[in-house]
Amino acid sequence: MRRATMCKADRPRHPRYMRRSAIRMWKMTGTTRSSEGLDTRRRKLLFRSWHRGMREMDLILGTFADTTIHDLSDAELDEYEKLLELQDADLLSWFTGESAIPVAQDTAIYRKILAQRLSMSF
Repeated sequence: MRRATMCKADRPRHPRYMRRSAIRMWKMTGTTRSSEGLDTRRRKLLFRSWHRGMREMDLILGTFADTTIHDLSDAELDEYEKLLELQDADLLSWFTGESAIPVAQDTAIYRKILAQRLSMSF
């Protein structure tokens, strides 16, 4: 049987965002948490956290959601929903320290995400 060849775009070229599995294939990193047991609101937020549009923001917000979405209070969920409404480019520049965060956006949930992001290793 003939092996299908991969086109150039399908070849793994970004190991920074990919991890090697046991069968030596490159796979994209992604959610490690099941949405089972979460209420509808938290499920939607978990999905939105991993499907941002910029892979960098997927990793920052998705990882945060995986680890803390079940522990957030209703007030924190409200803040998190507002944060998810913002543009990826703005969020990324704030999380990387490229630009200063506006006072209105400097919330407790932002600080939690930033603290987790600073502990991440890419």
